[in-house]
Amino acid sequence: MHATYIFLLFAITFIGGSLPLWFKNLNDKQMHLLLAFSGSFLLSITFLHLLPETFTELGSKAGFYLLIGFFLQLILQRFTHGLEHGHVHIHESDHHHHHVPLMSIMIGLSLHAFMEGLPLGFNYRMSGTEPSLYMAVAAHKLPEALLITSLFANNSNKSKSWLMLVLFSLITPLGAIIATKLGQSYYAMSQLVIMLIPVVAGAFIHISTTIFFESGTKHHMLTKQKILAIIGGMSIGLITLLFE
Repeated sequence: MHATYIFLLFAITFIGGSLPLWFKNLNDKQMHLLLAFSGSFLLSITFLHLLPETFTELGSKAGFYLLIGFFLQLILQRFTHGLEHGHVHIHESDHHHHHVPLMSIMIGLSLHAFMEGLPLGFNYRMSGTEPSLYMAVAAHKLPEALLITSLFANNSNKSKSWLMLVLFSLITPLGAIIATKLGQSYYAMSQLVIMLIPVVAGAFIHISTTIFFESGTKHHMLTKQKILAIIGGMSIGLITLLFE
């Protein structure tokens, strides 16, 4: 079943990310609603599944690692320019010279994507945690892949865009596979994975809350459509509790 989840994660990321290469001028409003939905779903799974698991394993120390993850994501934004939560923040000087730091964004997102894969390689106490987490990560990877492919399609050639999409689609599944294999083979690595889970959870909290504030609204206001998207993501997150 673990292999099936990994394949589906790759397929969703790749197929979703390929859409900008087939269809031009994708609707920005729909993209922002998709981000709001995925952010809400990711946050719900983090609170309902990931945090209970990690506090059970690590106790109060989990809070320390959560804090590290939250601020680590803040540092990663220096390289990704905010693409993982739906915006590419380019400095004015970059706009003036029409320069988009594609490699910086790809490196930052690759680190972020690898981190996302690590919790997928852990054996959880609650039976519903693993499928729920895969669903949440896949929902987050979809708009992320759409955005990065759009960025490369607009600033590079099509062949390079396809190559970057394939590589990006492989990184999170690779993180899951490495975490699984090392965790099964080495006790020290399994303990390291346990400590990394709250770090990734902290990053998820940062990304999700940033999406709520920034995705597609002026002056951080909530539109009716955005509220419905957030409620939809949260509702599906609550439904995953039925997997237990």
